[in-house]
Amino acid sequence: MGEIWRVIDTGLRSAAQNIALNRALLEARHAEEIPSTLRFLRYAPCALLACRQSPAQEFDLDYCKSGNVAVQRRITGGEAVYADETSLGWELYLHRRDVGAVDIGAVAKRICHAAASAMAALGVDARFRPRHDIEVDGRAISRGGGAFEGDALLYQGVLQIDSDAGEMLRVLRAPAANGARTPVHECIADLKNPPGVGLDTARIRSNMIAAFESEFEVEFQDGDLSLTEHARYRRALVEIDTPDWINLMREPASDAPICDGAQKCAGGLLHVSLIYDRIARRIKQVCFGGDVAVNPPRTLADLEAALRDTAVDRLANNIRAFFAGRAVDMPLLAPDDFIAVVRRALKLPLVAQNP
Repeated sequence: MGEIWRVIDTGLRSAAQNIALNRALLEARHAEEIPSTLRFLRYAPCALLACRQSPAQEFDLDYCKSGNVAVQRRITGGEAVYADETSLGWELYLHRRDVGAVDIGAVAKRICHAAASAMAALGVDARFRPRHDIEVDGRAISRGGGAFEGDALLYQGVLQIDSDAGEMLRVLRAPAANGARTPVHECIADLKNPPGVGLDTARIRSNMIAAFESEFEVEFQDGDLSLTEHARYRRALVEIDTPDWINLMREPASDAPICDGAQKCAGGLLHVSLIYDRIARRIKQVCFGGDVAVNPPRTLADLEAALRDTAVDRLANNIRAFFAGRAVDMPLLAPDDFIAVVRRALKLPLVAQNP
């Protein structure tokens, strides 16, 4: 092994405390005050926004308030996620030279491939799926995101080990109507479900340490937070544990409505439910369903992932490119049927002028 990196476990904390530590460790890595670090963490029940998301567009805020689910804003991009005591957070604080890339997509691919190999060692067919998912049979078991500060990088994920899908469904504002599959139940999995997989968190941590040691050709040694990190953490918490930070982006839910549509095709009835950013004219999330036959079954989940944050003007191109790049058996169903049902949900002309 070459360079020595640090591994720490900061235990169970509130969402605000965990995000303040994100800020502290990223700043400390940027200042070269700490070595590259792998951090494990756990959350009290919380709904975590990505850095540029609006609370009302991502969560059922009334339920979060009544259910004592804390809403917080991360400093990283990616997707909104629900986390609780059963989830395992994992984070890498690195220097750009550690990853050899400046593009967050390339960073995500490399790091999530390594993390997926740690899950595969548990006996599941875990894989990376762009942009930030680790999935099993098309269903996400971990979703992540990253952020740079100068030459420092934070990349983080939340691994669902024994998740309460019903609670996720109540917290997350997600498309799921008119026969479309419910994303929380069908698109998010956890490690309790695959048969033969143990839920020993210590084993999961050990596998992840070994996977990242192999990927980066380093050796991890146990460590603790430094005095500098504690000081940075206290300063960050003053800003982050406030409504102003949580509501930094505050667009109304009406600017991102849930839209539903159905299309009768030769292959059956195709449903779609999606969240549409009317201001940016982008599809934030999409969920397909109906009585159509598509094989392999994971195809719809992969298509939904590929269409996250898709500009309406790119919809037709992106759907056709998706199906052109893989072997899919869908009798009497064509890519244009998926284009048509999405356009119907958005109340757009069924034939695009510039497909």
